[in-house]
Amino acid sequence: MSDLKGKVAVVTGASKGIGAATARALAAAGAAVVVNYASDRKGAERVAADIAAKGGKAAAVKADVAKTSDVQQLFDEAEKTFGRVDILVNNAGVYQFHPLEEVTEEDFHRHFNTNVLGTLLATKEAAKHFGPRGGSVINISSVASETALPTSSVYSATKGAVDTLSRVLAAELGPRNIRVNVIAPGGVETEGTHAAGVIGSDFEKMMISKTALGRLGQPDDIARIAVFLASEDSSWLTGERIVASGGYF
Repeated sequence: MSDLKGKVAVVTGASKGIGAATARALAAAGAAVVVNYASDRKGAERVAADIAAKGGKAAAVKADVAKTSDVQQLFDEAEKTFGRVDILVNNAGVYQFHPLEEVTEEDFHRHFNTNVLGTLLATKEAAKHFGPRGGSVINISSVASETALPTSSVYSATKGAVDTLSRVLAAELGPRNIRVNVIAPGGVETEGTHAAGVIGSDFEKMMISKTALGRLGQPDDIARIAVFLASEDSSWLTGERIVASGGYF
């Protein structure tokens, strides 16, 4: 396993799903982890407690990634608690599919504020805290950014934006020894997909039928890739987009 001993990671949207699995995996690799949440305090505290129970270090910190003041407080708290920041996983995101006729301004801004602005603001702040030693930024995108899924226009557009800004930031921040990479998951079984009614639906069957490995992914499938990208094992990777979809086509 990749070694993250002595490193400190901030994982946004880490109270459940891919974020929670990533926080746990980073901690298992030796990192101290800031478990960020926007509203699910109990979920974030549960993740932090799970990490502590296994001998790791973690702290749950509330912050809305779409608000500059919250993001600044998030990273200040990370450095105050653990002394440094080395890794940022931009996982916080929202998704809701609507046919074109039902898309609203509110829907558009809600998605872009969290999925795109939140990624930019958190990366901006992380870059300040990484310092001269540099760091690793891992952005969570989706196969939806390159797949024409009907009714996903707004969500898919946000993930296309995440892909693009990641390439630009990799070029911009590379001279500061800051690496920026993207993980683009396919279908993943999470609390969110259960709540949205995906599990057991025709949409799930369609996703599985187009996935070479014949199943939905699990949060740990994505988390293990995040650990690799956070570590020195991937020190020659930046500006890359890793599709983690089980062979979705």
